[in-house]
Amino acid sequence: MKKSTWFKKTSLIVLMVSILSIMLSACGSSNGGVISISGSSALLPLADNAAKEYMAKNSGSKITVNAGGSGQGLTQVYQGAVNIGNSDVYAEEKLKPEEAKELNDHIVCVVGIAAVVNPNVKVDNITSQQLIDIFTGKITNWKDVGGEDKKIVLINRPSNSGTRATFKKYALNGAEEAEGTALKEDQSGTVKQTVSQTDGSISYLAFSYLDDKTKALKLNGVEPTSENVASGSYPVWAYEHMYTKGEPTGLAKSFIDYMLSDDVQTNIVPKLKFIPIKDMKVKR
Repeated sequence: MKKSTWFKKTSLIVLMVSILSIMLSACGSSNGGVISISGSSALLPLADNAAKEYMAKNSGSKITVNAGGSGQGLTQVYQGAVNIGNSDVYAEEKLKPEEAKELNDHIVCVVGIAAVVNPNVKVDNITSQQLIDIFTGKITNWKDVGGEDKKIVLINRPSNSGTRATFKKYALNGAEEAEGTALKEDQSGTVKQTVSQTDGSISYLAFSYLDDKTKALKLNGVEPTSENVASGSYPVWAYEHMYTKGEPTGLAKSFIDYMLSDDVQTNIVPKLKFIPIKDMKVKR
């Protein structure tokens, strides 16, 4: 064989091996690829922030994060429409038992939920029974709970909302909400905007959405803070779940691992007013 022919064949083999190695590396890499996430709007700020941080550190990855409600996230991950379904509740609370069994639960943190009112409402504290009476329609005027003579306007989340399910269970003792201004989508940002613009209104938000546009109410004299959730003195909170269909692989696994890393748990989680699991003094 001529030297030039041998050189050409050798070069071609080396090139093919190099291309194959790159392809295999890309396929096997846990940091590269594309995944989509949907579900809990309460978890959205944390998931979105962490996704941006992750992508900045791993340029070959693309992570899309959307809200839509816990029910939607669980349904979509079960159906295979998304890689990760975020939820404020356990899958068994939204899906059929046989569907929930196919999902793997990854608890990433705790979220607190507070009753919030329009800043013009002259009430700062409310009892559990008063809160129940307001949301069930028994109390319809703020003057009956120490405020001004002003009509109470309920802002309802849709039924697929995990935040609604948590608030109903731990703040309303299981009572059904009376019909008020019903929002069509479970978007916490929309809840905050609606409450801030509606005189006399009340609803509920995850701590991550609390700011001066709404006023968070004390419950039985206890402020809705991360410290009070962690100690067990404030009762309205939930675990935040990231569900996958089966064991996660590739980028989905790598991102969930990142969510549970010290980098996220120590920095991003408390910064956005979520509570790291390790800080909780109580369990459910």
